[in-house]
Formats: sequence, C-alpha cells, structure tokens
Amino acid sequence: MTLPDQATAVRDAITTGRATLGIELGSTNIKACLVGPDHAPIAGGSSAWENELVDGRWTYSLDAVRSGVRAAYAALVADVEDRYGVRPTTYAGLGVSAMMHGYLAFDADGELLVPFRTWRNTSTGVAAAELSALFGHNIPLRWSIAHLYQAILDDEPHVPQIAGLTTLAGHVHRELTGRHVLGVGDASGMFPVDPATRDYDQRMLEQFGHLAAAKHPGFRVAGLLPEVLPAGAEAGRLTGSGAAWLDPTGELEPGVLVCPPEGDAGTGMVATHSVAPRTANISAGTSIFAMVVLEKPLRSTHHELDLVTTPAGDLVAMVHCNNGASELDAWAGMFGELAAAVGGSASPDDVFGALFAAALDGAPDGGGLLAYNYLAGEPITGLDAGRPLFVRTPDSRLTLANFMRTQIYGAFGTLALGMRVLHGEGVGVDSMFAHGGMFRTAGVAQRLLAAAVDAPVAVGRTAGEGGAWGIAVLAAYAGAVAGADGAGVTLADYLTEQVFADAELVVAEPDADDVAGFAAYLERYAAGLAVERAAVTSL
Repeated sequence: MTLPDQATAVRDAITTGRATLGIELGSTNIKACLVGPDHAPIAGGSSAWENELVDGRWTYSLDAVRSGVRAAYAALVADVEDRYGVRPTTYAGLGVSAMMHGYLAFDADGELLVPFRTWRNTSTGVAAAELSALFGHNIPLRWSIAHLYQAILDDEPHVPQIAGLTTLAGHVHRELTGRHVLGVGDASGMFPVDPATRDYDQRMLEQFGHLAAAKHPGFRVAGLLPEVLPAGAEAGRLTGSGAAWLDPTGELEPGVLVCPPEGDAGTGMVATHSVAPRTANISAGTSIFAMVVLEKPLRSTHHELDLVTTPAGDLVAMVHCNNGASELDAWAGMFGELAAAVGGSASPDDVFGALFAAALDGAPDGGGLLAYNYLAGEPITGLDAGRPLFVRTPDSRLTLANFMRTQIYGAFGTLALGMRVLHGEGVGVDSMFAHGGMFRTAGVAQRLLAAAVDAPVAVGRTAGEGGAWGIAVLAAYAGAVAGADGAGVTLADYLTEQVFADAELVVAEPDADDVAGFAAYLERYAAGLAVERAAVTSL
C-alpha cells in the first residue's frame, strides 16, 4: 500500500505506539478518536445507542455499554486499516470520558445493584433540596450524591449492599484498569469538591455522613466514592482483562497508560481550550451546557448554576440544560422523510445543512414563533418532565426560515436564562468556545449562539470531534507529564503551547439585530413556560 509522506508518518506513529486513543460515551453516540503525536485526529469510529425508559427511569444497560464501546473501537480500527493499511495493537495513552453524574451502585462483588440511573432522571428533588440546604452549596438533581440520598430517603432495599459508587466513565475505566478512580472534574459532579485540596469537600462529607448514619447506622459515603485524581496523573494501566473487554479479537496489548476518566464537561473544556480562569465553553449535544472558569467563588448559591471543576481542579460555574439538540434531530429526520417522499436523495448532513442555512434568513426574533425542546425535565426552569412544543399565534409568520431559527433559539433558551444569572454575579469572560455536532454546519448555530449569550463565540477545527478528542488530549498530557520533559507543565500551558498553538479559529461576533431579536424571543420564551407546564400537566 503506497501512501503519501504525511500518511506514512501517521502509519509509523500508529505501528510504533505513539498515537493516543480517546473514547467518549455520549447520549446518542459512543465515539473513539485516535490522535497523532501532534494531537491532530487521524482516525475515528462510532457506535449509535439510545437510552431507555425502564420503570420510569432513564437508563442504559451495562451490556449496551460494553457492546457499544467495542463497536466504536472496532470501527476505529477498521478506519485505521482502511486509511493506513495497518491495525493498531498499542497506544501511547488511552482515556475514557462519558456523560457526567447519575447513579451506578455496585456491591462488594462488583455487581450492579440497580439499573444505571442517568443524568436525565429528575426524581431526586427532595434529596437535592435537603442536601443543598445542609451544605449551603447547590446540589443538582442529577448529581450522584442526590441519587444516593434519595435512595436512602426512599429506603430502597439495595442501599445496605452498596460497596462502591461511580460514574459511567469511572465504570468503563475500572473495566479497563481495575482501578476505582475518577478525574477531579467528573468527581465534582458526584460530590462537591474543594478547589483548595482538589478532593471531596471534607466538611460536607462529614455532614453527609451524620445525615446518612441517622437513616442507616454505619453507612459511610467516603469509602464508596472513587479516588480523585487531577489531569496529568497516571490512573492505571490497561490490564489483560481490560484489553479483552475493549477488543475481543485479542490484538490489543495490555500495558497502555490510562489517564484519569473524565466527564463530558471536562473533555469539552479541553477540546475548546477553556481551562484557564475567564475562559468558557459551550457544549451542544443531547444536553447543552456552558462551563465558565471562575476567578473566585460566587457570592451566592443559585439553583441555575452548578459548581464543578476543570480536569485540573479549578472552580467552574456550570449552566447545565437537560435538553439540547434532540428535538432538532427529530425535525431534521421528518424533513428528510419529506425529501425522500418527493423523490429526493439528501443525506442527513445535507438536510441539516439546508435547514440550518435557512435559519439565517429568519426574522431576528423568530417571527413570533416559539419552540421548547423539552424531551425531559428541565431543573433550571423548574420542570420535572418535558413535552416538546411548537407554538405560534395567528399573526406570527410561519416560514421555514422562521421555524428553523426558532428551533435553534429554543435549543439555546434555557442556557440563556442561566447565563443571565452568571452575568448578574459579575462573572467576566474573555473568550467563549463552542463545540458539538450543532456547529458542524459552519456559521449558523455559532452566530445564533453569539446572539443568545451576547458575546463572541469561537469554533475550531475540532468542533465536531468533541469530547472523544478532548479525552485523547488528556491522555497525551498524562503521557507528557510522565515523561522527563513534562514535569511541572500545567494543563493550561500544555494546551496553549502544545495543542492550540497553531489552532485555526472562526470567531462570530454578536450581531446587534440578532441580539435584540433573541432578547425579544427570550422574553416570549420565559412567558410561554406556563404553556409548557400546562402541557406537562395535561399530556
């Protein structure tokens, strides 16, 4: 197989084990990304999956986790072979990230006690409110500690058998390495982390211990939670059983260095060069969230804002919206069916491109239309369930352009409400980066997001790669720190000097008409929440 010089260099990096592998388990896709020594993506693979609503709770089975990760990895290996004529057997480093939060409780034998409860479940209201009041720290509904305490309050029979709690990334990492650890960013979505120690907040652990022991004498949360590790730490090595778990063909060799497992919020920060104070990023997928790295703690506690950390352990304010681009996907699928029905042959990407492009011709305020993307509950707006809605008045202007602008505005509506709270705290941002599938269509979602947050929004060449690339970069950083030349290099410096030094960014400045139009839309959006609540009650 004859290859160009650049491809030959990439092949050599693969065969000599100098490429780095990242795997991220998202809400609808599991992605694998291989990066070369220069951190550029060189191959990829993915596997689609969907959460299930079982007995009123959103879940994924652990069998689906294993089969989905294997399928994504197999697709990556096939992509490598197709591009470069070789099959990888080892890597310079490996990392796993996944959806944050949720509840994975295991017994002493490592058996799952109840089906995985994902971040999407909103049944923990009583527990979250009580813990928030106890700690003086906002505990969102989706955090692992809220799920645990709700199970205690509900006297669920599995509680006395719990020997370990982890996240989805932590579970996969333990399968690969045998170690019960988490990156500090992912850990901060299980239980509050003290930025001074970059470990679980000891005062709050003691408070929770007294609270839990009153319900279940002898119950200790500290021993259940994973060990916390910062970015750059070695979090284990790929074991023989871990290699077989990932690659049942037997080609993958054990011994690969594995970085701390992280949540999708942390890998999004890495993928957008947003780990230093006064930087921010917005990740748009099945959920949408903004991460703003703080210079100092907030003055007040706000239910709209979570306090988590970067993968290095610095304090971050997070505006997390349970609902993101899924409703856009549904509408695009329907329009794709229409295209096929009239004899067209447009690919899903072509359909998305055409619909997003149409949004640019829409009225700045959406023409009086209103859309809610609420497939699930939305804690920021006080809804414990969702009903997707499209609403218009008799005098509104129903056109494809207005409809699509409204749908994109609707995806950013709840996020904008949360960002207003941050603005009220006087939080300053020097740069805001966006990533995720919504930004693959150049110049559309980026421009409308700039209007929604009234700030410049940058998108880089890895916008569509997302967290799988981000965790691969974290694995490369761990390898660099382990080497003689990497000691003492901070994550922020590594990203600036090694990863993004020559990054090509496209920056969208907020357009004054779009900003005014979105502000008018958001006023209508906030007023129309009464309609959404009525739909939840009635339907």
